[in-house]
Amino acid sequence: MENSDKDKLLKMKEEYNHIPVPESARTGIMAGIEKAKKDQRRIQMMKMSKRTAITGAAAMAAIIIMANASPVTANAMEDIPVLGAIAKVVTFRTFADAKNNYEAKIEIPKVSINEKDNDKVNRSIEEYAGELISEYEKQVGEDLAGDGHYSVTSSYDVVTDNDRYLSLRINTTVIMASGAESVKIFTIDKETGNVVSLKDLMKNKPDYITAISDNIKKQMAEQMAADDSKMYFYKTGEDSLDGFDRITGDESFYFNEKGEIVIAFDEYEVAPGYMGAVEFAIPKDVTGY
Repeated sequence: MENSDKDKLLKMKEEYNHIPVPESARTGIMAGIEKAKKDQRRIQMMKMSKRTAITGAAAMAAIIIMANASPVTANAMEDIPVLGAIAKVVTFRTFADAKNNYEAKIEIPKVSINEKDNDKVNRSIEEYAGELISEYEKQVGEDLAGDGHYSVTSSYDVVTDNDRYLSLRINTTVIMASGAESVKIFTIDKETGNVVSLKDLMKNKPDYITAISDNIKKQMAEQMAADDSKMYFYKTGEDSLDGFDRITGDESFYFNEKGEIVIAFDEYEVAPGYMGAVEFAIPKDVTGY
């Protein structure tokens, strides 16, 4: 693509990203977001269910998926004898509100392992939800949206459930003049019941920050070279513009079906808004994990 054409395309994307969302379009946007999330959950469940036909251990994974799919299913399966640490995630409560041009729906999950509530993790989850609720109430109380619209939607998915770890992903979308998606992942060590940070996981690998950061920037460059519609902000040297340079060890992460660490970034964090929230799967030969 010629530079002029590419500049036009990028300008169009930038203009699109800053288009205000009128009230009449809000319902369609929210419906599209919810459909995308449901499709993602369905694909994840299909992938994991396919693996259940391979071994007995995979069959047990299918039971775990069903238990995490809904409180009704989970309650019905409580009496089934199982082996190993079994995690269950259900909706503890939902904060819902709608008044004038403000709307909120925030699902707050609860985690239990081997039928025992994980109080420490659940407190962290409630604190995170509390921050979302407080911000919403501030918007309403001070009428910060004015004549515009403000909505916040937060839901969750179980993205990892293996013998050792449970990863609970909380997806939050805030719509004001435009939409912004943020991701918070709680990765829990089933043996200790504690939330594990990337820093904790890689504590015995002193060079992990450089190795993972360089791999992420490599993936960014490769994706941009292969697809003109993709764009990332990252530093290529000390004199380059501001952008992603190094991870901190506090990023949200989970394990995919290959056992690779997947690092998630919020919308706008390392890319323009039209890219949404982005993720990078880090090969095992990079992490050494």
